[in-house]
Amino acid sequence: MWTRSHSIITKKVTKEQIWQLFANVNNWHTWDKGIEFAKMEGTFTAGNYFILRPKGGPNVKIKLVETTENRSFTDFTKFPLAKMYGEHLFEETENGLKMTSTITVKGLLSFLWVKIVAQKIADTMPNDMQDQVNAASRL
Repeated sequence: MWTRSHSIITKKVTKEQIWQLFANVNNWHTWDKGIEFAKMEGTFTAGNYFILRPKGGPNVKIKLVETTENRSFTDFTKFPLAKMYGEHLFEETENGLKMTSTITVKGLLSFLWVKIVAQKIADTMPNDMQDQVNAASRL
């Protein structure tokens, strides 16, 4: 198993703003520089799927396995002989909103999928999270 996590604390946005940003999957391309598009039919709730196309990559089907409004969500991507989970947690603290993103890859070929996909996601997490804060602050 491979896992990487990153957290930031900000006073620029509320948990409601950041939730609204993520729940609007069809507009992720407006703030996520690493994707061509994301498309979801229906609501941002556990059990639903969305399609995401990374820049220069193929479409990827991602399932929401857990959603707690204004608090957290976990997504799941299945690869051949590996599984990738993205956990996103939003916690109010006395210093501001603490946002934590964790990516985990499990399975027989996890080493391969870390090299192809997950490490790139982990490497861009600090900048991506700042972009999320900036976009959510405009909502």
